[in-house]
Amino acid sequence: MGIARSTYYDVPVETDGDAMILDRMKAICAEFESYGYRRVGAELRQQGLVVNSKKVRRLMREHDLQPRRRRRFVATTDSDHDEPIFPNRAADMTLTGPDQLWVGDITYGAPRPGWSGVHMTGMPRRKEELNEGPALCCGGHEPKRR
Repeated sequence: MGIARSTYYDVPVETDGDAMILDRMKAICAEFESYGYRRVGAELRQQGLVVNSKKVRRLMREHDLQPRRRRRFVATTDSDHDEPIFPNRAADMTLTGPDQLWVGDITYGAPRPGWSGVHMTGMPRRKEELNEGPALCCGGHEPKRR
């Protein structure tokens, strides 16, 4: 015949069925931009078109139809108050050695049995100092170092 034997086994990249499925998927993703492959597949089934979930995932990945994730903004700092705002005294400092500047952080968490709800940590300012000096915890215990 004059053609290679592997031509018989060659699979077309995109069939006509894929184009129709893709058109419907694009319409669904345009209407519901946060739908993932499961919801898109359910919507296709609702329209009477049964498609394997792996095919839906592949087509969504290949044609950049991934869902748009909305991140929630959680305000953790309330700067609108009448209390004094302290100046940043470390802004103009030049550090030449260890133990010249330490900063602190307070994290409030939901109290659990055995916890006080507040965790305070003293942290060094330079990378070289990360493993030097203890960190203060709510019970006065040092945290476990890995």
